[in-house]
Amino acid sequence: MATASEVTPVVLYGKPAPADGVSAGAAAAAAVRRMGLAPSPVAWDLVSLALSAVAADLTVRRDTSVDGWTREIELEVAVSDPSQWDGLSAQTASTLAFLTTDRWSVTFVGGADLPSAPKKTRVSTADAAVLLSGGLDSLVGVIDLHRSGSNIFAVSHTVRGDQANQVQFAKKVSAVDHLRVNHNVSTPWAASEKSQRARSLLFLAFAVLAATTTQRYADGEVVPVYICENGFIAINPALTAARIGSLSTRTAHPHYLGELQGILDALGLRVELRNPYAEKTKGQMILDCADQELLAELAIESTSCGRYQRYGLEHCGRCVPCSVRRAAFLAAGFRDTTSYRYHDLGAYSGAALEDLHAIARARIQVQDHGLDRWIGNALISPHIQNTEALRAMLERALDELGGLLNHYGVA
Repeated sequence: MATASEVTPVVLYGKPAPADGVSAGAAAAAAVRRMGLAPSPVAWDLVSLALSAVAADLTVRRDTSVDGWTREIELEVAVSDPSQWDGLSAQTASTLAFLTTDRWSVTFVGGADLPSAPKKTRVSTADAAVLLSGGLDSLVGVIDLHRSGSNIFAVSHTVRGDQANQVQFAKKVSAVDHLRVNHNVSTPWAASEKSQRARSLLFLAFAVLAATTTQRYADGEVVPVYICENGFIAINPALTAARIGSLSTRTAHPHYLGELQGILDALGLRVELRNPYAEKTKGQMILDCADQELLAELAIESTSCGRYQRYGLEHCGRCVPCSVRRAAFLAAGFRDTTSYRYHDLGAYSGAALEDLHAIARARIQVQDHGLDRWIGNALISPHIQNTEALRAMLERALDELGGLLNHYGVA
């Protein structure tokens, strides 16, 4: 049980926060109101949960925990109707634990003060919501949805360097609505935790929120929410044993999405989470994109780098996401004119190529001990029914990465 000094109040949607508290969500609530949208109250409750989790993720430092990583976090969330959340505390805590690799305790109480509806409301004509990050995978996703005839409600979590791409991509695919939000968590402390694993829950929560504002939802239908992520990054198996913890994110893992879908179903939210690329590598996503001409025009503008902001809005060219991107372009025979800080990988060695060496070690382990030993328990989940297809995808993805290593002579 936390002591009084360890309790941090989180105030949402523009209400004044105490000096020792955290504020979040005011700009997001204003953005929804400006669009004239009136989401479901329980969808706002989900956003409140996500904002509170992000606030906790930012304010509780990992370096103060016993092992330097795993934290103990107790979260109390005010919702509009606690009876709807009855029995979901344990599942919510388990879902957050899988996402952030911490130990969570979650309770729900009444008394939520949700954002007010705009004076004049409307419903969206979209038939699906889709996450639009500004990355290459989400770009392929919205292009494919557009070419299939879908009316898209694009939802973007804005970060420095991606906003212009998000707006451009949404226009190119004729998105009928585009919600651009950020958590805008404001803390009274200068230092905060940098890992920020909980952000993906907020991204998805806003997409669910958007889905509940559509005419399709108002008509009692199920609205799909698309999370477009290549299967390798979605599974994100640890390249080496040393990367099992802190370097293995789980934002689109089928177990996480399955757990979250269970919460949505229990809340009565008629929203279905879908990743249509779960069995594809990034290279296959490029090859199979339904509009090659549009992809060729926009692909280089997309961002993939895990250190993009750190390198002054330039791809580093050597992290795992950059490596997957570069390998995909090579495998698809797609011209890659991206500006990379480390462009000629063959010109570097040692610590500069740490991630590439981890990829090489993973390929050696597969060669020496077999694919299943390298995969480990990454595919063990009651939500995974296509294990063999995912296993084959991971093998193809390693082959793509091997093509990158061979191209630059990285051993």
